Amino acid sequence: MTQSHSTPIPATLIPGDGIGPEIVKSVVAVLAAVGAPFAWDVQKAGMSAVAESLDPLPEPTLVSIRRTGLALKGPLTTPVGGGFRSINVRLREEFKLYANVRPGQTLIPGGRYDNIDIVMVRENLEGLYVGFDHYIPIDNDPHGAAISSGVNTRAGSRRIARYAFEYAVRHGRKKVTIVHKANILKALTGIFLETALEIAKEYEGRVVVDERIVDACAMQLVLNPWQFDVILTTNLFGDILSDEIAGLVGGLGLAPGANIGEHAAIFEAVHGSAPDIAGKGIANPLALLSAAAMMLDHVNRLDLGNRVRQAIHEVLITDGIRTQDLGGKATTAEVTEALLKRVQ
Repeated sequence: MTQSHSTPIPATLIPGDGIGPEIVKSVVAVLAAVGAPFAWDVQKAGMSAVAESLDPLPEPTLVSIRRTGLALKGPLTTPVGGGFRSINVRLREEFKLYANVRPGQTLIPGGRYDNIDIVMVRENLEGLYVGFDHYIPIDNDPHGAAISSGVNTRAGSRRIARYAFEYAVRHGRKKVTIVHKANILKALTGIFLETALEIAKEYEGRVVVDERIVDACAMQLVLNPWQFDVILTTNLFGDILSDEIAGLVGGLGLAPGANIGEHAAIFEAVHGSAPDIAGKGIANPLALLSAAAMMLDHVNRLDLGNRVRQAIHEVLITDGIRTQDLGGKATTAEVTEALLKRVQ
């Protein structure tokens, strides 16, 4: 996306549920202070949308994202029961958001692991998350057996592999590790490994490539995470390993995410809506703010994205202002105020 620095960029803003409105308010204030160019179209999704339209992902919200091609969303709660499908899965499918990008970077030094800097690139539409699962009755048990089918396509594998290698080149990354289970799931993940290795040949001399079986990768992330740079993997494996990486850097409260497609991109905090602390003023806005920094990078305002990331660093490290989940006592408002002082 190419824009003049002075041109407003239309973007959809979804406050979400639980702590969502609180942290979105914080992030929007910081983005305004840093001079972010977004012109927000505020839309509803999740429980607040159900209360109005009986649909957790109403049509006006979809229309807005189709128009802007860009969204920042707070955490959303999919209603239990009633046949509602995951809102996040619906968004990925609706806008063909094939790449899920989850950076894991140490923000607070001195923990069990330090100097972690890993980017997970996860295929977002295929694999075992296509939802082709069903029961088979056996004797008198209608759920006597459960069967699930996964789907990986050559085209989908090629697309996500190219995205991962292009990401590595664009961000000065040195290595891409392809993670799979081709020793057992020879067809389902074999096609992913084979295709990714074919794409890797186009980047010889620019990006080093290696591959790991997923269980070995999970172990090595704990033993020696510093050997990894960019990890490229399938949907289910990426979902699991990205949470493991978040654990290396302090948990989901510091984990941003981006869902990228050809015609739309949606940025989010990875954590949930945390209804148990909603309204208490203690929610941590930094994961969503880090996602907003990724959103600035996406619209070619890396300068502003870096200012936001620098402000986060200074508030956490220089000022020592942290919410309870990070071992501090600061409220959401106090963290926001500190961030505003750093970016102005």
